[in-house]
Amino acid sequence: MSDPVDLVVRNARVHTFDDTETVAQGFAVRDGRIVAVGTDEELSALIGPATLVEDLGGAVVIPGLVDAHNHHSTAGRAELFECSFPDTAGVDEIVATVAAWAQQHPDDEWIVGGSWGSGLFSALADPSALAALDAASAGKKVLLSDDSLHNRWANTAAMAAAGLTADSPDPRGGQILRDASGALTGVLIEAAGALVEAARAESAPAGADFWARCSRRGVEIMNERGITAFMDASASEGLMAGLALLDERGELSAWAVSAMLVNDFIFGTTVLGTDLFAMREQFRTAHHLPDFAKIFLDGVPPAYTAAFLQPYRDGGPHGACFHGTTTMPPEELLGWLRTAGGQGIGVKVHCTGDASVRYVLDAVEQVRAEGIDAVFHIAHGQFVSPEDVPRLAALGVVAEISPALWSPSVIMDALDSVLEPDVMARIHPNRDLLDAGTTVACGSDWPVSPDPNPWAAISSLVTRADPYGLVPGTVAADQAITVREALRAYTRGGATALGLADRIGSIEAGKSADFVVIDRDPFAVAPAELATTVTLGTWFAGALVYAPA
Repeated sequence: MSDPVDLVVRNARVHTFDDTETVAQGFAVRDGRIVAVGTDEELSALIGPATLVEDLGGAVVIPGLVDAHNHHSTAGRAELFECSFPDTAGVDEIVATVAAWAQQHPDDEWIVGGSWGSGLFSALADPSALAALDAASAGKKVLLSDDSLHNRWANTAAMAAAGLTADSPDPRGGQILRDASGALTGVLIEAAGALVEAARAESAPAGADFWARCSRRGVEIMNERGITAFMDASASEGLMAGLALLDERGELSAWAVSAMLVNDFIFGTTVLGTDLFAMREQFRTAHHLPDFAKIFLDGVPPAYTAAFLQPYRDGGPHGACFHGTTTMPPEELLGWLRTAGGQGIGVKVHCTGDASVRYVLDAVEQVRAEGIDAVFHIAHGQFVSPEDVPRLAALGVVAEISPALWSPSVIMDALDSVLEPDVMARIHPNRDLLDAGTTVACGSDWPVSPDPNPWAAISSLVTRADPYGLVPGTVAADQAITVREALRAYTRGGATALGLADRIGSIEAGKSADFVVIDRDPFAVAPAELATTVTLGTWFAGALVYAPA
């Protein structure tokens, strides 16, 4: 190949992550795609008068990173328009944050934000907490999410806007917590919170431009972390319209794969399932690919809404021997896998309990026997029965794991409080999944995790410790994986999970020129040092989309 190219990257240490784990000096790019990988001498023949030559002075380059599960637009919206407090905040700090926001934004009708910690259910359900929230809100409606995004705390005005009263029945898939006298506490579990979310959306409808603005901010943050491809795991009509608009404007600097909501117990989305599937081609663009569906099969363990094979430690409000429940019976799940898979739509299934995982594997086994070869994900992969671990690889099911959700943290403390020790001992069996031959991809679940930083996640995958060193100890250390395995999960594994293995995931001829320049060689430093890795530049389709100021 002798024709000049648009870009040559040289004098670098390039971890290509190709099949042979080649380490090259550089590569050449034409029309946004890599056309050659090799030595500086080999690439020099491709340099013409108009070629941009990036001499990296020996810096390390890796493929663009892939976040296989996040809620990027929600995160972008939160940064632009919502109040925030740490998941370690107590009731007093949360109330003070709301009071300050009300004073600083006098014209706002709603105060929305988060995230309160999963261990705060009892404190928030105390009548004095709701009284304090009402007093702090200056007559505004308040809706605050927990750290899982599955549950809400609302003030009296917000509940009234949704028509909730002490006599309101619990919605299917949710619970309205009441105090001993039967009065509302404002704590809304799963689908109960979605009722207030829907009321908020109705009072302030958002158009495609609003969604595009939220997505743009979310993508900007990901680019800063070296992420050039992602799956949004709760795509609505508005979100897809925003991403399509962003790409049409030439402002979408990442591959965006949308997982269209089949059911929704937490976001208040109204257009779901087949109605949303029918819109997918309307919103398809060069870089926005609405090719997946999303099913919430259970909730989260601290709220006793995840489905387990073994009972919870005490069952909480449900009593002894409570296992949790799924959002739909096995027959309905099977029907959705047939419906989506039959149209070539992949399916990501939220499972935080091992019983839900088994339901999915049983359903996939049946549709595979019927000839459906769509991509299926088990999202989060927190708990998988040892008997089911080998089934993921055998059935071609992707384990989409959430690194930020297992290192020592508030969430881990909340899990530990409701699950038996033997269940907790096998949390996130990543070593076993890889050893069984499972395709593993990583998802931040941002903003459930406060930051989509892949490097903190990679560090914790290897050390099973808090990557920031703030919380002592490790979690199920026998399930640690290697640095190379963790990086492959964030590159090749993520590309496979998104259905883009032919376009991204490695630095090879024919693939999109998506790459990241970083300040250290991940294979030459201690795993504990990976969390502080700095992005020196992120390139998408051959264009620089992030450089530090």
